[in-house]
Amino acid sequence: MKPILSKGHPKLLHAWAFYDWANSVYSLVISSAIFPIYYGALTLVKDDKGKVINDQVQFLGFSFNNDALISYTTALAFLVIVVLSPILSGIADNLGNKKRFMQFFCYLGGVSCIGLYFFELEYLSIGLLFYFLGLVGFWGSLVFYNSYLPDIAHKHQQDKVSAKGFSLGYIGSVILLVLCLGMILNYEMLGFESESLPTRLSFVLTGLWWIGFSQYSFYYLPQVKNEDSKPLKQIIYGGYKELRQVYRKIKSADRFQDFLTAFFLYSIAVQTIMLIATYFGVKEIQWPKGDATTGLITSILLIQLVAIAGAYFAAKLTNFYVNERVLIGINLVWVGVCIYAFFIKTPLQFYIAAFFVGLVMGAIQSLSRSTFSKYIPESETDTTSFFSFYDVTEKIGIVIGMAIYGLIAQLTGNVRYAILVLLVCFVLGIYKLVRILNQN
Repeated sequence: MKPILSKGHPKLLHAWAFYDWANSVYSLVISSAIFPIYYGALTLVKDDKGKVINDQVQFLGFSFNNDALISYTTALAFLVIVVLSPILSGIADNLGNKKRFMQFFCYLGGVSCIGLYFFELEYLSIGLLFYFLGLVGFWGSLVFYNSYLPDIAHKHQQDKVSAKGFSLGYIGSVILLVLCLGMILNYEMLGFESESLPTRLSFVLTGLWWIGFSQYSFYYLPQVKNEDSKPLKQIIYGGYKELRQVYRKIKSADRFQDFLTAFFLYSIAVQTIMLIATYFGVKEIQWPKGDATTGLITSILLIQLVAIAGAYFAAKLTNFYVNERVLIGINLVWVGVCIYAFFIKTPLQFYIAAFFVGLVMGAIQSLSRSTFSKYIPESETDTTSFFSFYDVTEKIGIVIGMAIYGLIAQLTGNVRYAILVLLVCFVLGIYKLVRILNQN
């Protein structure tokens, strides 16, 4: 018989946090590391010196720059997520079947990862559909996963169990990435004819890992019941109504509005860089023959490790400076990274850029969220709606950033020019942060 665990029970808290172990493999293997490398190898033609000589892909009868095609697909997926997020949040808060919805999006994402096995130029439409559905599945499941936290943990437990989930996710994703990398690099010893098959098997392993390990979480997570649930129609409209109400409150406070505008501007750049870093490395860096996969995955791991230190260092700086001043400093480093990245060509230069990206990536994400929370009035009881607005703002930034990146890649064929646009976003964000300081 299935055990019913009380709120705050250690086994229930562990089961919730363990979903991070299950799903974080998607964000590392699919979003950041192996899939972008595979996509580049599939859609780019390079000469013996590693210089790109053809980056055009035929899709639905049209010719696309390969970066533009994946950017448009990513932007479209996040646009769907932006539209769905308020509805999903309302469902999570009001209906008693949030575990079923969480399972649906988990299985959608996991099966889509397995479907990426068929990602070949001959089946490009199907492959992009699986990539699109994988994004929707991952972010959709997170809405319900996050909403479980107050249901399964008491307030004094929530910070600790949330951090445990992050740690489990990092460890699990790195373990699978190393296993996949070992399979890809030793393909001959394992009896494969090329890197293609073990790479595509990595996508299958990611989906199986995600679905398989999530069963432990689903076994213990309760089917939360809400006795005061609202009709579905009211839930759908209610999510957007709450966002409008939050916007009015933010708009009435000048400093709050300036901060959210600053966050929106630099988030366009930050989130875009995080999503396209590996694609940029595949296309623009002249890797020695056979070293691209190892070099790029090493860069991703470097970014993740340094990001933890960056977040910790930024938190320490807030003991001496106000958050906005620290954020200005972080954005200035991002400006320097953009200028430097515009000129890089060698693997060593890419590693240096990856180090600084990791340093400021973790810092700007953690400090932005905590700074936003400080602007919420202490009298405000519905903080969830504010963070829902924060989340939607961030994802709209991703849609715009990926669309800009794709458009520039399509029009110019040179993704380096997109870096200059992202640099402008950082500069405008700094301007808004300086305005806040001048209002003190």
